[in-house]
Order: sequence, then structure tokens, then C-alpha cells
Amino acid sequence: MNKLRIGEIKVGESRIGNGNPLVLIAGPCVIENDNIMFSTAQRLKEICDDLNIFLIFKSSYDKANRTSISSFRGPGIEKGLRILGDLKSEFSMPVLSDVHSVEEVKVAAEVLDVLQIPAFLCRQTDLLISVSRTGKPVNIKKGQFLAPWDVRHIIEKFVSTGNHNLMVTERGTTFGYNNLVVDFRGLPVMRSFGYPVIFDLTHSLQLPGGQGNHSGGERELAGPLARAAVATGIDGLFMEVHPNPKEALCDASTVIPLQEVEGLLKQVKAIYDMVRTWEKNGTKYGKDQKEN
Repeated sequence: MNKLRIGEIKVGESRIGNGNPLVLIAGPCVIENDNIMFSTAQRLKEICDDLNIFLIFKSSYDKANRTSISSFRGPGIEKGLRILGDLKSEFSMPVLSDVHSVEEVKVAAEVLDVLQIPAFLCRQTDLLISVSRTGKPVNIKKGQFLAPWDVRHIIEKFVSTGNHNLMVTERGTTFGYNNLVVDFRGLPVMRSFGYPVIFDLTHSLQLPGGQGNHSGGERELAGPLARAAVATGIDGLFMEVHPNPKEALCDASTVIPLQEVEGLLKQVKAIYDMVRTWEKNGTKYGKDQKEN
């Protein structure tokens, strides 16, 4: 068996990072019903297979940090994991969902291929240690309140158990009230720590709490942000998608319409492949770069 290289992890038999195929973490924000879940998963799988993109299907069984107490949170852990397990079997793809407490971790790890730590919980030491001890791959979202270089402290906590199967995700930084901004300088900073870096496209478009009792967003900026992030040399994209965003029960202002995913991925895949070619050839700015 070939050893993993620096900056590379495994999910199942697939490798992420260090020049491996682009990874896409995608699916509805929250589990709504079987029909939406299965139709979305099927279409995403078709697109990613065609484009040679490694798909990890994502949906939350519980959104524990919604703006309003009346917001839809999902079906809960028992029913949600059953649905994700069915999708995993039906489409032979890994599945991911958020875990919010130490008590959830053992049960969730029995079904999920990748565990995810939400941004607001990224510094919760006991939770980080608990997910790390499962030995499974984990995606940790960088908090909106953290500088890119402070991610190293999160990494140190996680790898203290000996588990190095870790991805780190950028999701924007709080910029005043009800607004986020993406500092693209932070993506190579985080990647320098030796673990794959993912860009959370849809949450970077959010205007948190911007519509009073729920968050707004700027979905029209999805294309420019996705292209810019991939151009920095990241390893994958995270995006929430929905067949009909107007009817989505979570993050309706930022989820990407399912029918637009293929076109967007074709664009970012072309950029990803070009950047990886430059990196492989050891050039900084392109094949025509000359030494001074």
C-alpha cells in the first residue's frame, strides 16, 4: 500500500489533497425528505463521475445553530442517519454530516464516512478530541472569528490522538454586523499546515441574520468566489445545493440551484487542473515563468 504524502488524506479508497482529483462536498443544507435527498444525490453523482470529481455527499440531520428557534432543524440523528446510510448504499458514495456534541459522535461515526465540526464549535476541545479518536476523516470548519494562522491550534488538538485524517474548511470571516468577507490570502496560509483545505462556497455568501429571523445571502457571487478560491490552490469545494432553492428549508438565499452545479463545476475544474499542472511543474506563475 502506498503511503500518504504530506497534505494528503484518505476517505475510503480515495485520496484528497496534494494533486489528487478535486473533491466536492455537496448536498442539501439539511435533510428535508427522501425525494429531495435521493434526486439530489443521484444528479450530483452523475455530474461528479462525468467530471472526475470525488463526491462526498453532505446533509445535516440536525442544524443546531439556526438563527431562530422556529427554524427547521432537520429530522434528528436517528432518522437522519438512516437516510444518509441508505444514500451511501444506493449510490456507493461517502456521506458527511455535522456533529454538535460528544454524545453524538459514537452513533454518528457508525454511519458517516466523514464527520464535520461546525464553525461555531471549532475550538471545543472535548468535541475535537472525541471525533479524532474515532479514527475517521474529519472536516473542521474554521470559525468566522478566527485568523487563518490560528487554525494551527485546532490542528494540534485534533492530531494529538494520532489521527491525521483531517480537512480544514474556510467559510468566511465576520466583517461587521450581518456580513462575511473571504480573505483569499488565508487559503494558502491554512494549506501550509499540511492538510487539505476546502472552500465553503455557500456559507461564504451568507449575510448572517441579515433578514431578521433568518440569514440572507448573495448567491449571485457564487461563480466569482468559487473560481477565485480554486485559483489559490485549494483541494476542494463545499457547497449546499437544492433542486428548488426558493423552497429550501435552510439557507435558501445561498444554496446553489442543482441545475447550475454542472456548469459551475466545469469552470472550477478547468482552473483546478491548470493550477495543479503548474504546481507539478514547480512553477509559481505559469509555464512561461523565468528566473530573474
